[in-house]
Amino acid sequence: MSETNRIEYKSALTKDLDLEKEVVAFLNYHEGGLVYIGIDNTGTTLGVEDPDGDMLKIKDRIKHNISPSAMGLFDVVSEDKDDKTIIKIIVASGSEKPYFKKKYGMTEKGCFLRIGTAAEPMPQKMIEELFASRTRNSIGKIKANRQDLSFEQLRIYYQEKQKPLNKQFQKNLELVTPQGDLNYAAYLLADVNNISVKVAKYKGDTRVDLTESNEYGYVSLIKAAKSVLDKIDIENRTGTQITAKERKEKRLWNTIALREAIINAFVHNDYTREIAPKFEIFNDRIEITSAGSLPEGLSESEFFEGFSIPRNKELMRIFKDLDLVEQLGSGIPRILESYSKSCFHFSDNFLRMVFPSAVPVYEEPAQEKPKDRLVDGLVIDLVKDLVKDLVKELPDTQIKILNLVSEDKHITISAMAKKLGTSTTTIDNHIEILKNKNVLKRVGGRKTGYWQIVEQE
Repeated sequence: MSETNRIEYKSALTKDLDLEKEVVAFLNYHEGGLVYIGIDNTGTTLGVEDPDGDMLKIKDRIKHNISPSAMGLFDVVSEDKDDKTIIKIIVASGSEKPYFKKKYGMTEKGCFLRIGTAAEPMPQKMIEELFASRTRNSIGKIKANRQDLSFEQLRIYYQEKQKPLNKQFQKNLELVTPQGDLNYAAYLLADVNNISVKVAKYKGDTRVDLTESNEYGYVSLIKAAKSVLDKIDIENRTGTQITAKERKEKRLWNTIALREAIINAFVHNDYTREIAPKFEIFNDRIEITSAGSLPEGLSESEFFEGFSIPRNKELMRIFKDLDLVEQLGSGIPRILESYSKSCFHFSDNFLRMVFPSAVPVYEEPAQEKPKDRLVDGLVIDLVKDLVKDLVKELPDTQIKILNLVSEDKHITISAMAKKLGTSTTTIDNHIEILKNKNVLKRVGGRKTGYWQIVEQE
């Protein structure tokens, strides 16, 4: 793969490499970009000798040599390519353009823009225009309406990740305004705030019959996000759909996509409107709504491709520190692996994600086989006919084994163990008991034989 408008190759990290220039150019570019260390400009993989050391140097250089702060706007990861280790720097498009090298300030020597496959000096007129239109109402610039804030919850979360906060954490995490006051990001992350975060549940497909409303707000946004993740994970039960050929078990919503959607709503919500994300569960879907339209300069197609202009870079940085965000720009592509673009609804003021449930939230899954019956939640249609009243005396695991055998007489013990989420030893033990009760027998050898349920008199 050759260099493009979004991809830059560098052979090695050296003192002479103007890394800051490349990063600044991507920060000022509306699509952001990727810088690879360990690949030459022909695309040949060279690798790096000390990836961990180089990654620390890269983070340090970007943190200290670029202004405005790029924290929360970049990610540095190592990857294996052609049996060699390389470094990938993921750079998002910043919302406080123009970005520049601190050494030269907002001049043509300090400001760069990605044009084609090169980082070109930015004309002075463009620098002045970008500065004049720079976002000034971000949560990092707004002074918190309370300055008596505590951060014990945040300290605990960082401590759990072996990243203890020092006395300078408010400045290091960019929780203060340029004037030195605690900012709105600090207010959101404080132990106590006035941000309400609710998970609502409705009986039907509309908002008429509210059956449950749980409040998880008024605490650190990290704690609120974790609480919402836990609550919705509980609601995301496993549904069973029985057809003439098989018994399918799947959760109401894809767990990976659902988690990404929840985190995306928290991180990219427009808190300057003092509106929190909203989570609503209906009988046929879940809706996740966040305030704010697409960031200025980002189209829908770019949004779906994973291009990122973080609205709240301070939150993005902290969510990533605490492993709630895995990699910059990875959330939307992960959601699209399970749900279509039609699940996203954009308006001037909100973004809503709507994920249909695999089976109705409140109702039992449809059963297509009219002979099916349920005993203790287990399917025993054919099994019931064969083993008669004896089924009432069998443990759940043994009934499940008989169900699997009735669906596939050639099923292996390892396949049973995998389907039932247990060990082959456990399956062996239960099969031995069923054999002793003359309920199940093996006809033929281990490789060519099959299972047979013994019909009871």
